[in-house]
Amino acid sequence: MEKYADPVDGSEYSLAEPRWRSDAGRPLWIDPGPGITRSDIDTSISSLWRYHWALPVEIHTPISLGEGRTPLIEADWESRSRVLLKLDFLNPSGSFKDRGTSVLFSYLRQKGITSVLEDSSGNGGSSAAAYGAAGGLDVKVFAPASTSPSKISQVKAYGAKVELVPGPRSASQDEAIRQSERKGFYASHNWQPFFLQGTKTLAYEIWEDLGFHVPDNVIVPVGGGSSLLGCWLGFQELVNSSQIASMPRLFAAQPLNCSPVDARFVSGTDKPVDRPVRPTIAEGTSISRPLRLEQMIAALRKTRGGSVAVTESNIVRALGSLCDRGLFVEPTSAVAAAAFSLLLAEGRITPGEKTVVLLTGSGLKSTQTIVDLLGRS
Repeated sequence: MEKYADPVDGSEYSLAEPRWRSDAGRPLWIDPGPGITRSDIDTSISSLWRYHWALPVEIHTPISLGEGRTPLIEADWESRSRVLLKLDFLNPSGSFKDRGTSVLFSYLRQKGITSVLEDSSGNGGSSAAAYGAAGGLDVKVFAPASTSPSKISQVKAYGAKVELVPGPRSASQDEAIRQSERKGFYASHNWQPFFLQGTKTLAYEIWEDLGFHVPDNVIVPVGGGSSLLGCWLGFQELVNSSQIASMPRLFAAQPLNCSPVDARFVSGTDKPVDRPVRPTIAEGTSISRPLRLEQMIAALRKTRGGSVAVTESNIVRALGSLCDRGLFVEPTSAVAAAAFSLLLAEGRITPGEKTVVLLTGSGLKSTQTIVDLLGRS
């Protein structure tokens, strides 16, 4: 039977009891399962729940808004190359996080949880509020006091409670954890291993999108790492079930101004690496101390992938290129597109390879910011 595990000390815990950390206070993990085959896909379901047999527990009544099954389109890019763009910003609340929230909240509700707390400065909070509303859960979101009012508006529109917390992003997390001791279950997308069970459907979906094959490369924007680690879990399960012979190379894309994953990866060491952290327009990736850094580095190394750190100007350039192709995404998504350009220029990937770039969040969340950045007002 699959269990929660602390990746550091190996301690294990039953999945029968909802948990968000080990006894040692670390994030928990669920190892890759045996995976599923083509015949296990429930084709009667047009959402990520078509892959429900890949989950470590059976969910009897999912909370679903039709998440997943987002388009994978082919587009021209630089140097006469072609790229596959995974439009995950078309999920119900406008971001890929709906994949993780749907699975996590479905599991928690099945276990009797009725009130949850989340800390987020953007997409995570919006997703939690949306699925709380859909599933009848009471949701409270803690966000930095500096968070854009437009992002808070979406959370409030779903009926969730919001508490703005002075100080850095970490202060919101600390306050959510403190209040969870008496007011609700802490359902952070950064801490919860069941959230990764939702994001792993990205891998299954790309596999199915490509006629049950996988691309050579997958590039994802990385902050806390849930899309990267979800892809690693899903592709590893496809190897486990003998559906693919090997995994695609995974690339973590970050803004140079906040790039702890790139700093560690390029150093080639297993020790912390300091790199200056500055403000970035890619707010969704602005996490200076990701909880699952070690696991992200391992995923990049095991797939023979890598990391990319892109400048603010290159993010803006990629954002404009995406808009010119009719794709209105937030700057965080543009980080992955900018990374694709850089990887091509450096020869780390070639135009002849099949590369998927994950576009994670909708530009509708940052409309005025995008117009200002592109000078198109």
